[in-house]
Amino acid sequence: MNNEAEKRIAAKLAKTMAMLCVRNTHLETLHAGKTPETKAGDWSDVTVVDAYGQHIAWTDVSRISDKEMHDLMRDIVNRLYTFHLCADEPGLKAEIEKWMAVSGRWDEPEIDTMMLNQKGGAV
Repeated sequence: MNNEAEKRIAAKLAKTMAMLCVRNTHLETLHAGKTPETKAGDWSDVTVVDAYGQHIAWTDVSRISDKEMHDLMRDIVNRLYTFHLCADEPGLKAEIEKWMAVSGRWDEPEIDTMMLNQKGGAV
């Protein structure tokens, strides 16, 4: 297989896996809330007021809790695992084909050089 064909296949697979294994997970629940707006464009004009009356700059707010991150990562890992082990099963195969068409309209992926150059992983 030539390099261009390999890249096309990898891109299609990456986008389909992102749709099935990342996007359609607990991430949708996290994304479902109201989104604040910024007039400044850099979020410096947006704050969150917590239960104790503290005003926290939007850029300093953690927008996902440890439990939410745990749940999200568990969803993603389980879906990647299922994708790899069960991609030939008829039901999943149909879902893959359906979402492949949708994700085909996404931007083309690029090599993540930061991932290639990591000297350690996230905790």
